[in-house]
Amino acid sequence: MYLHKFIIYIFVFASGFIIGITLNFSNRDVPFQFEVSQFCSAFISPPNSPSHFVANDTKNVTENKSKESNQLPETLRIAPNGTRNNDSKESSELPETMLIEPNGARNNDSEQSSPLPETMPIDPKGTQNNEPKESSGLPETMPIEPSGTQNNTSLASDEYPLRIKQLHNMSDDALVSRALSVYPENEQKEIVPKVAFMFLTRGKVHLAPLWDKFFEGHEGLYSIYVHTQPTFNGTFPENSVFHGRRIPSKKVEWGKFNMIEAEKRLLANALLDTSNQRFVLLSESCIPLFNFWTIYSYLINSTQTFVEAYDLPGPVGRGRYNHRMEPDITLEQWRKGSQWFQMDRELALEIISDQKYTVLFKKFCKPACYSDEHYIPTFVSMKFWEKNSNRTLTWVDWTLGGPHPTRFGRIQVTVDLLKDMRSGKTCLYNGKETNVCCLFARKFLPNSLDRLLKIAPKIMKF
Repeated sequence: MYLHKFIIYIFVFASGFIIGITLNFSNRDVPFQFEVSQFCSAFISPPNSPSHFVANDTKNVTENKSKESNQLPETLRIAPNGTRNNDSKESSELPETMLIEPNGARNNDSEQSSPLPETMPIDPKGTQNNEPKESSGLPETMPIEPSGTQNNTSLASDEYPLRIKQLHNMSDDALVSRALSVYPENEQKEIVPKVAFMFLTRGKVHLAPLWDKFFEGHEGLYSIYVHTQPTFNGTFPENSVFHGRRIPSKKVEWGKFNMIEAEKRLLANALLDTSNQRFVLLSESCIPLFNFWTIYSYLINSTQTFVEAYDLPGPVGRGRYNHRMEPDITLEQWRKGSQWFQMDRELALEIISDQKYTVLFKKFCKPACYSDEHYIPTFVSMKFWEKNSNRTLTWVDWTLGGPHPTRFGRIQVTVDLLKDMRSGKTCLYNGKETNVCCLFARKFLPNSLDRLLKIAPKIMKF
């Protein structure tokens, strides 16, 4: 009797034990899976998160860029007469073979066509409207406009310190690494090339209203970058092309190597946009001598870079050479030239990535040796002289002598002066002689603005 009850108890206990184990194993993964799901959603960044804005993250950039490229024009057609539509005030002053019309001739009866896809429309101020934006491959904290510049809210002057922290927790070296990584060598077939206008300034761009007129109506064909002294707290009007175009800047001192570092900083920021194919360095005292279409065509169609470089005997040329640069740089390789360059993307990448000659100049070229007059001319002459024209496209007057060029105020600005700057000499362009040798000029004072605005429509055609 006792044995029978004992067997029954054992049977019941064993059945309950087996059923409990079975239920436990079938449900044990439910809470674990829930926790993993919560963990991933909280800590795995979305594709547009700033955590993806790293130097070696080229995959996302390439994928996003390839999606954009499918919506761009298939080719850059040559305008038959080099002019825009009949309603436009401006026409190019270059030969037909030097002109590019991104979408062919404009139709007089239709709306002005944009070289950008319809999903990225541009409003009159060059900003994107509320329609869906194409992915740029960059994080949301650094939005890129159709014109290739940062949008007006990303670096507005009144919130400049805050936005800089969000954009660049990066050293200059990290910025250079990022600029090099976003350059896809096999992805240059279906883009609308842009010109990057890089302004190296002390503060305010006093001639901004003139530049506003110059850029008006050409959104999508240019980018603007402004490097100021970090202490500058001024603002640009919201309707100005310079509004929101400031990049994170560092102190620049005349004649010191930190001026070259500022130029490299401008180049690195401009290189983040793979549509930028030409790079122009300007100052706040520079003006354009021709309308946008003439300058754009001249730069984009050129087969050369424009870095002035020459061998100058005497104390302000070879006399500034330091023999401790040997054997990497010899006296025979030492060059001098204007700092105001115009170069292509290939050369810009080489300059921002150079470390060897940067170290030499930082160490051995100090006042009265001025790196801004020697570093790039020497570097280009040593390594890339085949493609260089050995001239600058920026007109300047040194006839009065001294450490600074002639300055032009309101009284000095005349029609004859501008005509002489525009066509006062001859030079070679793509192997042919031309009298269009300078596209920009300096050094214009702030009080020359009113006179320039009156003359520009007649002489510069904008």
